[in-house]
Amino acid sequence: MKMKTEFSGRVAANKRSLNRVTEPIQPGAEAHPPGHRILTLLRIGESGSAMVETALVFALVLLPLTTGIFVFGIAMNNYVTLTNAVSVGARTVALNAQLTTDPCAVASSAIEAAAPGLISSKLTFSYSFNGVPKSGPSCNSSSVDSGAASDLTSGTTVTVTATYPLNLAVFGTQWSPSNAVLQATTTELVQ
Repeated sequence: MKMKTEFSGRVAANKRSLNRVTEPIQPGAEAHPPGHRILTLLRIGESGSAMVETALVFALVLLPLTTGIFVFGIAMNNYVTLTNAVSVGARTVALNAQLTTDPCAVASSAIEAAAPGLISSKLTFSYSFNGVPKSGPSCNSSSVDSGAASDLTSGTTVTVTATYPLNLAVFGTQWSPSNAVLQATTTELVQ
């Protein structure tokens, strides 16, 4: 019987501690200052505030930051792809100099094939065959001894330049100038 009384005494003590805020003030007991009950209730409700603050930080700071990192990564990937593709295009023209009547088409098609992740219609090309500038995706000659093809003699240089638009948009906000482009140039010795 003694055990039962102790147990029920603990239950009653626990009930009193849970209902402490709602208990009326007993006569002769020390009175609480005004607003004490409201402050006590507010302190009880602070347990989820850290989670709300964390959610706000994630939404307002980390999400745009992470998205910006991804967008910058895509821009860097486009630049590396463009640089590699221009190198392939210049090498292709340098190796096929006396085999084609349209070295510009050879270079532009090699660049487009080496850069499948880039939109081909947005690429612009310019060339310099032995110091003679050309531009566009084609510079057809009637034979290898005339036009642009005749400028590609063994021991001369071919310079290929390609540009691609730079897009650094994060959540609809453009972070790069409207006319910003990625540009890659490669010079090869004609074989």
